[in-house]
Amino acid sequence: MSQIRRASRLTVTLGLLAVLSVPAIAEGHGSVRHSGGDPGEGIGRDISRETLPADDGWAAADGGTTGGAAADDAHVFTVRDRAGLARALDGGSDTPKIIRIVGTIDANTDDRGNRLDCADYATDGYDLKKYLSAYDPRTWGSAKPSGPQETARQASARRQAERVELPVGSNTTLVGVGARAVLKGAGLKVDNAENVIIRNLELRDAYDCFPVWQPNTGGLGDWKAAYDNLWLRGARHVWIDHVTASDAGHPDADEPTYFGRNFLRHDGLLDITNGSDLVTVSWSRFADHDKAMLIGNGDTAVSDRGKLRVTLHHNEFDSIVQRAPRVRFGQVHLYNNRYVVPPDAHDYRYSLGVSTESAVYAENNAFTTPGHVEAADLVKSWNGTALHATGTLFNGFPVDLLAINNSYNSGSERDLTPDVGWIPTLHGPVDSAREADRAVARGAGAGKAL
Repeated sequence: MSQIRRASRLTVTLGLLAVLSVPAIAEGHGSVRHSGGDPGEGIGRDISRETLPADDGWAAADGGTTGGAAADDAHVFTVRDRAGLARALDGGSDTPKIIRIVGTIDANTDDRGNRLDCADYATDGYDLKKYLSAYDPRTWGSAKPSGPQETARQASARRQAERVELPVGSNTTLVGVGARAVLKGAGLKVDNAENVIIRNLELRDAYDCFPVWQPNTGGLGDWKAAYDNLWLRGARHVWIDHVTASDAGHPDADEPTYFGRNFLRHDGLLDITNGSDLVTVSWSRFADHDKAMLIGNGDTAVSDRGKLRVTLHHNEFDSIVQRAPRVRFGQVHLYNNRYVVPPDAHDYRYSLGVSTESAVYAENNAFTTPGHVEAADLVKSWNGTALHATGTLFNGFPVDLLAINNSYNSGSERDLTPDVGWIPTLHGPVDSAREADRAVARGAGAGKAL
């Protein structure tokens, strides 16, 4: 584990106590327990008032990131269900707050904790079979869906969104308690908020019951899902640490094919868009997903210039098809990350996406792939011009990723230059790719030692 992570342990004040027993938490639907000093279940120390260490990536710039560390005792909550979590989030208010999640919280539940499935959200006569019949490209053509079934789909989607989209406001720390804190089925949104910390939490299966058919996407059309596990939209100063994000429970690979395209139920695992800025993502695990991470949401979003400054370090990308990440605009420091492509990943496309005006500074990352995935497959460029890539380890051997990309890219892609116009300064010691590979395999994700 890198020296900065070991150092962060020493910053914990001596007043934080180890948990010796399970605390009593109020029972009942939508219960929220106010708890000013008890760290909760099954964890050796209270991490909820910890702040981002100095120099730990872009989120440490311009005053750093403290989340809800300044919260008074009345705004420290321990929650066990969706209703309690929604109440603690307070509609995304800016009030300093600390929210501790205990156990598994399912966003697809009503206010009494009863499980809701897709049929419970469907309204106005929405029916998937009727939807497929109405918008079959062989009869509907390439026009955007409209009419009764699309209107009913939209109404049904709004009903689900009211349940599963949960806003995280400014000055908030959201942490999992112990080794098995899970937020299931939710789409967390940090929307035009700042100073947010999310740690030690598994974000699982942001499942969209009502994907929309987009006839012209990709030329052949495609299904579009609505929810990211975590979406930073116009967010500033955000630290995401020891988070696990995946589709666990409902992998898209198990979904049927309609109109020749996979019926996608999930969007991104973590998207950082719409001018978000000063973000650090560390020691997290992204797994079993197609499009994992988007930084910058459009080639024409010139307002993103000077923003989208993101650090990704000591993260694991396991069984990710693409976007790990894909970057438009933005200065992104990508170091000491671990990439694993499994032997059966025949749909693998790429890991690093270099797009319009991106400035990715990649160093000492490790990739493990099966024989059908070559080093030349790891990078994909769309209108990109530059990529700094040094210290790369590919299946145990050092490679010059930039030279390989430029030698083997398609004729439609320009060669990338190594000068991205900046050199990162906000970071701890950069381990060798081999050391980082071992450390990340042991320590990335929710429930691991912090």
